[in-house]
Amino acid sequence: MNSIVQQQFGVLKQTMVLRDQLMDVLTAQDLAYKLPGNMTLGELCREMGEVEQSYIDSFKTFRQDWSYRYPEPGIASDLGKLKVWFQSLDAALLNVLEALSEDDIQHKTIDRGFQPSLTTQLHIYREGLLIFYGKASIYIKALEKPLPGDWPNWIA
Repeated sequence: MNSIVQQQFGVLKQTMVLRDQLMDVLTAQDLAYKLPGNMTLGELCREMGEVEQSYIDSFKTFRQDWSYRYPEPGIASDLGKLKVWFQSLDAALLNVLEALSEDDIQHKTIDRGFQPSLTTQLHIYREGLLIFYGKASIYIKALEKPLPGDWPNWIA
């Protein structure tokens, strides 16, 4: 196990569990909910998956590319497919992190307009998850649902 997985993946996994808790309380009807002037909650979830794919790819290519778009437009309205997709993304993220060598971790950076280390890139992704949760919590509150699971301790 390399140092980035050993030292960083635990807290990232705890952070990703919050998304699983969100998916467990949503319904298809919730995914269709749209705050005025914003995307639907399902579209927000799809966007987060696209962001995660971008980060996965960045750890493979050492370059951030934001152009990935999920090819199936209906994913934003299909809770089952979103859950499966997020599970596969999380597994792919762990796999790509496990494949990094210590030399990569110590010497490579990600080209994204600035040059963060791989550890910093992982921290930036985690911050992106927290931003997503902040956005999603507005939808949950607008839907008059309680924040799920550990959300009150992490996000509220």
